Amino acid sequence: MPTPAPVSYRHGGLVCTDHTVDVPLDHRAPDGPAIGLFAREVVAEGREHEDLPRLLWLQGGPGGRAERPNAAGAWLRRALADYRVVLMDQRGTGRSTPADRVTLAPFGTDSEAAAGYLAHFRADSIVRDAELLRRHLQGDRPWSVLGQSFGGFSTLTYLSVAPEGLTQAYITGGLPTLTGHADDVYRAAYARTLAHNERYFTRYPGDQALADAVAAHLDTHDVRMPTGERLTVRRFQTLGITFGTAAKFDSLHYLLEAAFTDGADGPALTDTFLRGVEAAVSFAERPLYAALHEPIYAQGGRPTDWSAHRIRQEFPAFDATAGGPLRFTGEMVYPWQFEEDPALVPLRDAAGALAARTDWPALYDLDRLAANEVPVVAAVYHDDMYVDREHALTTADAVRGLRTWVTDAYAHDGVRADAAVLDRLIAMARGEA
Repeated sequence: MPTPAPVSYRHGGLVCTDHTVDVPLDHRAPDGPAIGLFAREVVAEGREHEDLPRLLWLQGGPGGRAERPNAAGAWLRRALADYRVVLMDQRGTGRSTPADRVTLAPFGTDSEAAAGYLAHFRADSIVRDAELLRRHLQGDRPWSVLGQSFGGFSTLTYLSVAPEGLTQAYITGGLPTLTGHADDVYRAAYARTLAHNERYFTRYPGDQALADAVAAHLDTHDVRMPTGERLTVRRFQTLGITFGTAAKFDSLHYLLEAAFTDGADGPALTDTFLRGVEAAVSFAERPLYAALHEPIYAQGGRPTDWSAHRIRQEFPAFDATAGGPLRFTGEMVYPWQFEEDPALVPLRDAAGALAARTDWPALYDLDRLAANEVPVVAAVYHDDMYVDREHALTTADAVRGLRTWVTDAYAHDGVRADAAVLDRLIAMARGEA
């Protein structure tokens, strides 16, 4: 089919142009099946005819769509002062061809085939998609990239696979371990998550008794969320993922304050509370995040083997049956979530096959990174719950010319919260900071 013509429109002081291109599902087989890739180009109104350089935004995830201009983070307002910004819905997300329980249904019970399909949705494929999009938009001219979180991981893959496509790379909260196994990632993550639990309960000391009471209630009652699925203690514990960002750190507190009401047979959990929990724990809008969260670290012949689930046993503080105060988990995905979340149940066997997979290609070219010539600047958040600071600094040392700014002033979402983050990185890239 021919590529659809770009569609332009004006919105809130911005000029937006929608682009859709076809890309190979498997870039090693360019004549094989194709999937759709969507990107929205945004420029400040009044500057649409200027020859501004392009900046590609690689968002966090995996499995999250690009931001929409009607909910623009602080970084976008700052970026538009210097760039045309390209918001690419990474493959499988947003308006790109989705990868979810509906589109995977044709695989039926062939979990290996479904897993093989999903294996094409990691950073190596995303970067090659970006290169096709770049050439579609501007031919051979390179562009700049801003990678947040998993987008930073993808930026390191970009520097490994196609550095000729880049003039400048900005990274925020997204320098991954280049050689570590998922076990190393989650072992460090559990320790940081415990520290964030302590911060939370120091801020809201009264919430400990409430959290313990909710867990005790869930342990002795069959509590159903508005969607009909049961809320278990272990699923309730996953709400700790909100501790990692400034925007959501306090959200659990405002859920807990509305947790209980007087029911016919004693205390009962409110629909307001259950609806809020369901919205936070469901993967219906981001199934790829669950399916690929561990595979984004997989390289070589060693399987991830449900790393977060195994490593959790090393941290008994997260054992809700041990009698201690309840502690919430963070950015981890567990095999039992593919039993309890209706959006993930159809992906259960494929996720299991991905966890057992041993033929993962490398994501990073260590020699090419050591010889890197693309200017790279990175914000490293000192107390980042999601990305380990020591892993990040070790990686920074392995990339020639990469400059870091280590700060304790921001959480993982700093680039969205304050335009000063990107402003500082741009100044660093220009030699002004």
